[in-house]
Amino acid sequence: LTYPKSVFTKVQAKPLELAQALDEYDDLSVLEQVNSVSQLSDIQPTDWAFQALQSLVERYGCIAGYPDGTYRGNRAMNRLEFAAGLNACLDRMTELIEISTTDLATREDMAKVQRLVEEFAPELAALRGRMDALEARTAELEFNRFNGTTTIFGGEVIFGLANGFGGEDVENARGRGGGDENTIFNYLVRLQTATTFTGKDRLRVELGSANFRDLSFAGQQSFNTDMAILSYQTDTDDDFQIFKLEYRFPAFGDRVVFTFRPVNFSLNSILTANSPYFDAGRGSISRFTDSSPLFKIGRLDSGLGFDWLITDKVRLQVAYGTRDSENPGNGPTGQGGITDAGHSATGVQFLTVPFDNVLTGVTYINAYSEDGFLDTFTGSLNADTSGGLSRPANINAVGGTVQWRVWQKITLAAWGGWVFTNYINSDAHATSNTYLFSVGMSDPFGREGDLFAVLFGKPLKLVDGDNGIQEDEDTSYHIETFYRYKLSDNITITPGFFVVTNPEHNEDNETIVIGVLRTTFRF
Repeated sequence: LTYPKSVFTKVQAKPLELAQALDEYDDLSVLEQVNSVSQLSDIQPTDWAFQALQSLVERYGCIAGYPDGTYRGNRAMNRLEFAAGLNACLDRMTELIEISTTDLATREDMAKVQRLVEEFAPELAALRGRMDALEARTAELEFNRFNGTTTIFGGEVIFGLANGFGGEDVENARGRGGGDENTIFNYLVRLQTATTFTGKDRLRVELGSANFRDLSFAGQQSFNTDMAILSYQTDTDDDFQIFKLEYRFPAFGDRVVFTFRPVNFSLNSILTANSPYFDAGRGSISRFTDSSPLFKIGRLDSGLGFDWLITDKVRLQVAYGTRDSENPGNGPTGQGGITDAGHSATGVQFLTVPFDNVLTGVTYINAYSEDGFLDTFTGSLNADTSGGLSRPANINAVGGTVQWRVWQKITLAAWGGWVFTNYINSDAHATSNTYLFSVGMSDPFGREGDLFAVLFGKPLKLVDGDNGIQEDEDTSYHIETFYRYKLSDNITITPGFFVVTNPEHNEDNETIVIGVLRTTFRF
């Protein structure tokens, strides 16, 4: 919450040099005090040096080993490691002798020390040089930890090659689709600056440009369903626009982080999506699977909230957002603004860590829509418009998320929720639900940074309605798989595809298959 390892500190502290120094220090450091050299089981006890150091350790208590009582598993201690122990012992002996009121060190001890120092002089010199370098680098890090306003620059470029087939003449309330299945090539560019004024706060400004036209595969000229929207899909007509403007800062002992975002806000700007695949450039390839549709209710554009770390295992997150709140006369009473916008939503989420390998979340959302639309763009048009009455409505939603790391490299995840739309000036109501299950394997085939995932779920579906609200007749299922291949620290390539059966929850509509080859550059 206080960004102790933030990118600002990393940039200033020359992270590669610091990491190398820390690695060297870890190899030579003393981590947990032990009573006898014999506990360091991988040192040969027949060596004269071992016996000499053992006697000094037992007299002065001046060496330490790793928490398991060894230096590196079962391998023999090399000369440099032994020198590290000797160096620690010499330092401790010096301290004890300086504060002692008696003749603590004997002539025999001094003779052992002199012989050990002479025998390991080259290793001790190398060790001293490394420690001096580490101290210098640490001092530099402390000096540069924060020294005034700091701004860094970064960005992401995504190129996507995609094609689809099936889904001919998909029908919904907009009519029938055109079934255009041509291969498309799109891009998304995001350029961002991050600035800190205090070392703990963060101001982010992001510009973006993209070239998806007419909802791409989701448009009426093609598959005619929001179930075909890609995760990295957006359109600016090749112009650069402000994608994000956000300011965050901690308070109350750094246990609460407040966020203000007047541009491109959604509930998951505050509420943790709790999805392993919530990343347009490196996560899932479809909009439906990147996070729960509940976090997308309202198609908001500005908002604020806070994230409170109550305990190490419990967090409370609260978010409030609106759409078109900059218009003073846009609300249901004609007043508009933040408190009377035509579309608004409040979200509350509790996150808990009941076990070390399990993360759970429970979410409640209350929203207002002047036309009753949910505007998540993840399910059927019927569900996303709450039956299409186009009247003011109150919306309530409840949902849950869970991630379970069942093994070091395998994570099971799931989310789901119910949405209840109650029209204000009539007795009509609509109930929709959605869910997703997934399994992800990190670092498959021994390749660090790679990710293989399989996902299965049901896009948002209207399951109950009355007084003019028609339920979705059938059920669509979404099946997706992708493999993120880490080409380098800055480049990933993600091939994948997803299948949507019975698009628009209508068995008369033909199954859709969309394949994607996405390349992401980050700098």
